[in-house]
Amino acid sequence: MVKQSIFGRIAQLAKANINAIIDSAEDPQLMLDQMVRDYTNNIAEAEAAVAQTIGNLRLLQEDHAEDIQTAADWGNKALAASRKADEFRAAGSTADAEKFDNLAKVAIQRQLQAEKEARAAEPTIASQEEIVAKLKSGLQAMKFKRQELVAKRDELIARAKAAHAQAQVQDAIKSIDIMDPTSEVSRFEEKIRHEEARVRGASELAASSLDAQFESLEDLGEQTEIEARLAALKSGGSPALGGGA
Repeated sequence: MVKQSIFGRIAQLAKANINAIIDSAEDPQLMLDQMVRDYTNNIAEAEAAVAQTIGNLRLLQEDHAEDIQTAADWGNKALAASRKADEFRAAGSTADAEKFDNLAKVAIQRQLQAEKEARAAEPTIASQEEIVAKLKSGLQAMKFKRQELVAKRDELIARAKAAHAQAQVQDAIKSIDIMDPTSEVSRFEEKIRHEEARVRGASELAASSLDAQFESLEDLGEQTEIEARLAALKSGGSPALGGGA
């Protein structure tokens, strides 16, 4: 049962859709770290179970080979006893011939038993060999998936670091953006604009004051001429055009 659960996890993890798991995770990097640990632990358990299964298979194969060899040995003994019986029979020693024929029969019986045991083990050995082949394949697929996970995790970490660095650069650019009203450069420019406006206002004010002085002079000259002409009328003369009496 333990082996079956481990082998079941091999199949399940080997078929895992890594991208779907990452997309559904709140923190993909933590999820990948946990999955890598799970794969590593399960691979270790699976390797131990597969190694035990392979060891058991090798024992079966060794026992089968021993049964085959035992059957061959008993066959050789049966042949040797039968030939010895034939020699005694040819020499006229019937009792000795029967004795060795009986030994040959015993050897043949042992040979048949060993062959039977060998044949009985063959289906089990064939089944175990197939299982071991599948387990090795599943374990290899599991290791490939772990490599894929590690690559995904490393890629994710690299992308996260790159995104963080890019964000820092963007923040630095914003801090010196001349169009940014919160930056020092923008505030300094606004201060200069206000100073320039004040200077222009002072200039306009100065110019308007000078014009007013000239206008007052013109008004004074006209009033003087009016007074002169009035004085000329009173003295009985006629006022001169264009200035004085």
